[in-house]
Amino acid sequence: MRYLLPCLLFPLPALADPSMECADAASQVEIGACVSDMETRVDAALSTALGFAMSSARELDEITERSVAVPALEASQSAWEAYRTAHCDYIGSTFGGGSGTGIAITSCRVVLGRARVEALMAQAR
Repeated sequence: MRYLLPCLLFPLPALADPSMECADAASQVEIGACVSDMETRVDAALSTALGFAMSSARELDEITERSVAVPALEASQSAWEAYRTAHCDYIGSTFGGGSGTGIAITSCRVVLGRARVEALMAQAR
């Protein structure tokens, strides 16, 4: 079950460079649009996976009669979002302001987002 959502939402191979998944794109503009569409889908999957993980965290907190899992997940998500932003900005900076910078940043966000979906779904029991 935990692999069902990512398999349904992402084209295979899910671990490939997202820009390489845009086989029909004939220009950087089309590749940019393609990876941007991927990011939109990944963000939707992230929202869904976070909802599942949050439900599991709430259930755990209710069963154990403590308030630990939900705040920990919220802190984890906030830290992950800051990491993704900083790391992908760094990746973009390695392109020296070239024309592929935006594609690189968006591709990075897709790759890290896919990994986060998998991590969140592993916790959603």
